[in-house]
Amino acid sequence: MNTTEAGPAEVVTRFYAAESDFVAAGGPGRADFAPIAACLDPDVVLHQAPGLPYSGDWHGSEGIERFMAVMGECWKVVEVLDQRRLVDGRDVVVTSDVRFVARETGRTLETTIVQLIRVRDGRIEEFRPFYWDPAAVRGALETA
Repeated sequence: MNTTEAGPAEVVTRFYAAESDFVAAGGPGRADFAPIAACLDPDVVLHQAPGLPYSGDWHGSEGIERFMAVMGECWKVVEVLDQRRLVDGRDVVVTSDVRFVARETGRTLETTIVQLIRVRDGRIEEFRPFYWDPAAVRGALETA
């Protein structure tokens, strides 16, 4: 790593700040995605677990932006209540206690998400989130 390259913790902090600004400004179609994209490796991939309404692999900054649009369709509130981070080399493990409010049903879900975020050359190359209870996520969103 060269001396001008951001460390993994700094990259993740910058990503979360850009994500927060993006959502506050209205999200996909309304806000500038460039500050988020600047934190992402061109080959970034987000792996969402099977069983979630937004499961699958989301590739590249375009995929991450599409994922954020789907999240915005599902949830009208995503509030981080508490967050802890552990850095090990190029990996950052983030444990977040989150409160979601479903857009369509209005149901509230408080849960924990653990993310493994891998950083390479000053950019995020991979996200692997693990939800404490994927069935509760589905349940909060189901209308029937």
